[in-house]
Amino acid sequence: MTDMNMDFGGVDEEGLPSFSLELRPAQASAVYSDMDMQALLVEGLHRRQIPVFDFEDGLYERLTVADNIAFYRKWFGFEVTVPELLVLFELQGCAERPLRKCSESELRRVHYAKAYIRSADLMVFREPVQGVDVLTIRVFLRLLRKIKERPAAALLLLSNLEHALLLGDLSYKLQPSGLRPIETDEEAAALSDADKTDVPASARLFRIPAKVDDKMILFDPPEIDYIESQDGKAAIIVDGETYMMDCTLAEIEKKLELYGFYRCHRSYIVNLQKVREIITWSKNAYSLRIDNKQQSTIPLSRSKIQDIQERFSLE
Repeated sequence: MTDMNMDFGGVDEEGLPSFSLELRPAQASAVYSDMDMQALLVEGLHRRQIPVFDFEDGLYERLTVADNIAFYRKWFGFEVTVPELLVLFELQGCAERPLRKCSESELRRVHYAKAYIRSADLMVFREPVQGVDVLTIRVFLRLLRKIKERPAAALLLLSNLEHALLLGDLSYKLQPSGLRPIETDEEAAALSDADKTDVPASARLFRIPAKVDDKMILFDPPEIDYIESQDGKAAIIVDGETYMMDCTLAEIEKKLELYGFYRCHRSYIVNLQKVREIITWSKNAYSLRIDNKQQSTIPLSRSKIQDIQERFSLE
C-alpha cells in the first residue's frame, strides 16, 4: 500500500468541514469528534466505498466462537489456523460457546478476529474499544500491531479523547472548523527548573468554580476525579459528569498542585488520591484508572511514567 489522501467536505458532504486526511501504511490514525460529526464522516467513507467496522453485524449467533472463526477463515482463504486465531484474540476460553451466550467483550474480540481475517490495505474501525474490558483493549492494540506489520493503514473513529490518544500513532480532532492534530506532551516532557515551584507546606482553602447553565458551582478539590482540556478550556470531571471552567488547564494546574493533583498528560490533570491503577498497554502507552463509578481511564504520558511511579513509591 502507498500513502492514501482523502479529501472531505465536498458538495455532497454538507455538514463536514473541508479537510484532507493522509493515511500511511504501518500507521494508525485516530480521528476524535462528537457522534454527529463522526456519523457524517462514516457516510463520507461509505460514499467512497470504504468499509467501516462498527461491530454491529456479520456474526452468526447460533454458531460457537470457534465455528465463526473457522467459517470466516475458510471464506477469506486465510492461512493462520483456527487455534492460533483463538489464542491471538484471547478466545480460547470461550471457543465452544455459542455467540448468543458470550459477553460484549468476547463478542467484540470475535469481531476483531473477523476484521483481521478479512484483511485490507486500509482498515477503518468505529469506536473499537467503547464499553469493553481491559483485556479486550489489549487485544485490539495487538490487532493494530498486526495490521501495521502487514503493512496496512488503520483509521480509528472515536468520540473518546483518551481512546484517541491511546490508540492512534497520529491523533486528530474533527470539528466544524476543520481537522487539526491533537497536541501531545512529548515535546514538553521535561519542565525547566525555572518553571518548577516548590510546594508550600500548607495551602489555603479554596473552591474551584465551574459553570452549569447560568449558575456557578464551587467544587472542593478532593471531590474532583480529573480535569481535561476541551477546546482550549479546562473541564472538571466528577463521577462522569463534566463541568466547564473559565480558564485553561495551565492556569489551574499550579493551584491544584497543592492539593495532590498531577499533570499526567498535556490534556489531563489527575487527582492522585483517585488513582486506582496504572495500566501498561505497551512500552509506550499507559493509562491511569480512576476510582469512581465509571472506573474511568485517562492517558498517562510515557514521559511521566517514572515520575508517577516514584510518587506512589513503585519500583
